[in-house]
Amino acid sequence: MIYNSAQDWNDAARKRVLLFGMSGLGKTHLSHILRNSGEWFHYSVDYRIGTRYMGEVIADNAKREAMKVPFLRELLLSDSIYIGSNITFDNLTPVSTYLGKPGDADKGGLPFAEYTKRQDQFRRAEEAALMDTPYFIDRAKGLYDYPHFICDTGGSICEWVNADDPNDPILKELSQAALMVWIEGTDAHTEELVKRFDKAPKPMAYQPAFLLRVWTEYLAVHDCAPETVDPDHFIRWTYAQALAHRQPRYRAMADKWGITVQARDVANVMTTHDLDGLIGTALDAHVSARGRM
Repeated sequence: MIYNSAQDWNDAARKRVLLFGMSGLGKTHLSHILRNSGEWFHYSVDYRIGTRYMGEVIADNAKREAMKVPFLRELLLSDSIYIGSNITFDNLTPVSTYLGKPGDADKGGLPFAEYTKRQDQFRRAEEAALMDTPYFIDRAKGLYDYPHFICDTGGSICEWVNADDPNDPILKELSQAALMVWIEGTDAHTEELVKRFDKAPKPMAYQPAFLLRVWTEYLAVHDCAPETVDPDHFIRWTYAQALAHRQPRYRAMADKWGITVQARDVANVMTTHDLDGLIGTALDAHVSARGRM
């Protein structure tokens, strides 16, 4: 790790931190606090995915739908209108809408082959956006003169890395560039996330082997054909399993490549000073635990 104690962290002229964990546990909360301080550059991996790596396919998908409407088709072909996605740090809906959900087309579902193609597009985009982190660290300082840097990653980061591989290219690059911090939730947090997701199910990105397993199981358990699957029911059914699948992967990343903070403590962070204390305590606890091993 690039910081090995609270003293290292507090004395650092340039603080660089990368947050990971399930969406809804505080990554955005911390990012907003740090960005609003005026001294931290906020790099959103999901924003980078939607603007740099998937902006074109997202816009083309919207145009494809618009071309089905004769009035809009005529305007598009004559270059009288244009269609683009309005992605912001706080509105990443165009990305999740493009990812979609598999199942019955009449209920907004995608054929499974198209769904997995979009999943693969997202995987490649997220891997590229993650590997852009060092570039944005240098850019934040060299171009904008921000002394500190925070990378806000998506919940699916754990799907594309192998924490047990000391030569994992993404984890090596990230850990050499920033302090990796896992925001860990409790069982109560998990229950709340499931309830929240059940009310408003949103598309997610999954590791291919996991996705194929749950898709096959869903078809068998519910005795249905792929084209009759209720898209929202499938992703609701999958969500809790995805949380359980990701938890040990996050833990391995934190144990071997970074540190852990608790979501309940993150919720109490209101200033950069609060964050310094939280990170420092976690660093010292990590070093102490390593010493007892």
